[in-house]
Amino acid sequence: MTTRQEDTFGARIRNLREEKGLSLDDLSRETGYPADLLEKVEEGKMAPPVALVLQLGRSFKVDIEQLQIPQEKEASKRRTKSHKKRVASYAYAPLTQPGEEKHLRAYRVTIDPQTDHKGVEYHHEGEEFVYVLDGGLTIQVGQNVTTLKKGGSIHFNSALHHKLSNPTRDKAELLVVIYVP
Repeated sequence: MTTRQEDTFGARIRNLREEKGLSLDDLSRETGYPADLLEKVEEGKMAPPVALVLQLGRSFKVDIEQLQIPQEKEASKRRTKSHKKRVASYAYAPLTQPGEEKHLRAYRVTIDPQTDHKGVEYHHEGEEFVYVLDGGLTIQVGQNVTTLKKGGSIHFNSALHHKLSNPTRDKAELLVVIYVP
């Protein structure tokens, strides 16, 4: 499925800017972002930083949800569904509230001694950071296996197959931070 030019984020920004009678220079002064960067965003040559999206929403006095294209709205629904599945799992305790529609979420994850972690939404785009609060952890990301102890951490592309297990005789407590686009 292809996206029509007028259904892109950049086109929506350009349309809003033109409706308000603003030039790129005017919008640059309003947002604090360089006009050439704004032009690249409008032309679809660059994805806007999240801070710019928030600033554009303020500048145009619109809810940033109105700026989303249909594919982004669908991604938001997937993030919400994924978050709800994780929170329903006995092992995931959300640390960021409210957060089901947020891109960045933190969880406290518990893995029983000498067991594999039951995968909940293991395959997702984005990044993952795992920090061992207590106990130990073996994590396989793709073909790479890493063993971590208390205070150890790993950061990886969460679209890669990954599996966590607790090889120790003690309960493992982890801080897991997930970024989903």
